Amino acid sequence: MRRPQRHPIQCIVPPYIFRHMARSADPRVREMAVAALAAAAAVRAVRAFSQQMPSLLAAPSPAGRKHRLVYDARGRDELPGRLVRGEGEKKSADAAVNEAYDFAGDTFDFYHALFGRNSLDDAGMTLVSSVHVGEPDGRGFQPMSNAFWDGSQMAYGDGDGGVFRRFTRSLDVVAHELTHGVQSFTSNLVYRGQSGAINEHFSDVFGALVRQWRAGESVESANWLIGAEVLVPAPTRRAIRDMEHPGTAYANDPVLGDDPQPDHMRTFSAGPADSGGVHLNSGIPNRAFVLAAQALGGPAWEQAGRIWYDAMLQLSRTSQFADLARITAQVAGDRFGAAAKKAVKAAWKKVGL
Repeated sequence: MRRPQRHPIQCIVPPYIFRHMARSADPRVREMAVAALAAAAAVRAVRAFSQQMPSLLAAPSPAGRKHRLVYDARGRDELPGRLVRGEGEKKSADAAVNEAYDFAGDTFDFYHALFGRNSLDDAGMTLVSSVHVGEPDGRGFQPMSNAFWDGSQMAYGDGDGGVFRRFTRSLDVVAHELTHGVQSFTSNLVYRGQSGAINEHFSDVFGALVRQWRAGESVESANWLIGAEVLVPAPTRRAIRDMEHPGTAYANDPVLGDDPQPDHMRTFSAGPADSGGVHLNSGIPNRAFVLAAQALGGPAWEQAGRIWYDAMLQLSRTSQFADLARITAQVAGDRFGAAAKKAVKAAWKKVGL
């Protein structure tokens, strides 16, 4: 089993959203965004320092099977917090606790049922979650407007109530972040540039697929939005990302601005921000996956999902978009035949690869 490399903290809300919000005319929005950026930077530094500490290694399940622990951080950033629900215990009166518990279970069940995978590390790793996580704002703590995987556990904030709601509301957000854990025990992609964008891409793909699998949706009826439930509804915003149509998740929003994700290599973002565009450029392979899934038909997890899972196992740490395109086409042909290979290659061609 490959040990995971501790990556910089992997959050569902990308830094470019908070940087835009930090320029808001609304002092409350501006203060929240600045605190979110500062908190993420601080946690990244702590995680980098603690990479070699044995206490952050994966905690095994006592029985070698599904094992969930949910903690309450009680509005602070000291993780994990107080244990409030363990595996097999009755439901809590706290909706966030139950969502974290149930959605972690759905993600475990998806990987186990489809791929025979025993938790994130394929060795029964305990799924640890902390809810009601806060972030310091200069006067104390405010509810965190994000969710993240830190290499050993999940953390969920409750949002500011004006733009973001509690992050446990969204199954695809929970599954997205837990897939960072799966990925760290497989191809373990370096979290920068194109390899980092593939890292984010896999999390979006399997976040969406876990939700579709749980709902029993066909590819024809499925939506490809990520994080729709965590945004406070407004006519100018639909989700954090739109996998089918990158760059359209929000537009002319008074707080979020315009979605900057590219959907084709001709608009690839080569700048240094966002660790070399890991959240931005993930829109390109995201669209390729959706196009491939639609061409293959049926439930997206049955063919496209299996192809992408096999690819995740085969990539190296520094793989680029071209590597992912080549390997998914090869796997499609090996698993499902020439027509599937042709469909996958055509999907990549439509995004410039």
